[in-house]
Amino acid sequence: MSHEILHPKNWKPARGYANGVAATGRMVFTGGLIGWNADQEFETDDFVGQVEVALRSIVEVLACAGARPEHLVRLTWYVTDKQEYLSNLKGLGAVYKDVIGRHFPAMALVQVVALVEDRAKVEIEATAVIPEEI
Repeated sequence: MSHEILHPKNWKPARGYANGVAATGRMVFTGGLIGWNADQEFETDDFVGQVEVALRSIVEVLACAGARPEHLVRLTWYVTDKQEYLSNLKGLGAVYKDVIGRHFPAMALVQVVALVEDRAKVEIEATAVIPEEI
């Protein structure tokens, strides 16, 4: 196995994320991806909708390097409204599972004052590690 979930034995279980991941292989990094389409146009101002587009964009960028969602080791989310994130957890979980599956890398969520694109509600950076061939 090329990824190892790191979780101290005496800690409560992490739900929807990992506290840490150890991995070996080819590293792939994305820039901060937002909820606009390939033409850099927003199709929705809905928070969950923008998250779905951002996650699908991450999957597309990873594919350029031969990586898949299960190769993700870290996601950093930047949101403009923490309450909007918290009030949409069920919808976010459904979208996440639809796009990424049941793979939960190490994650961080940061509330920011604004993102560069005014209509953006979320920006997500990703790191993946493609396993070395045996």
